Amino acid sequence: MMDWNQCSAVERVPGKVSGAWVFKGTRVPVRALFENLEGGATVEQFLEWFPGVSREQALAVLKCAESSLAESAA
Repeated sequence: MMDWNQCSAVERVPGKVSGAWVFKGTRVPVRALFENLEGGATVEQFLEWFPGVSREQALAVLKCAESSLAESAA
């Protein structure tokens, strides 16, 4: 299970987007990135559609997810 507490690019605030993990400083849920990528979008498209999310934030989230998967496989 992914521990988003370890990712500095995201936050979870009670009452903000129903307590979902969001990109820090935005109301964009982290799951939106993965849903869009799964649907065939590129990171570039995601950033165009959600201009409040920075490239650094999106890449940090992907890196955290990758690290989590690598730890799970070990």
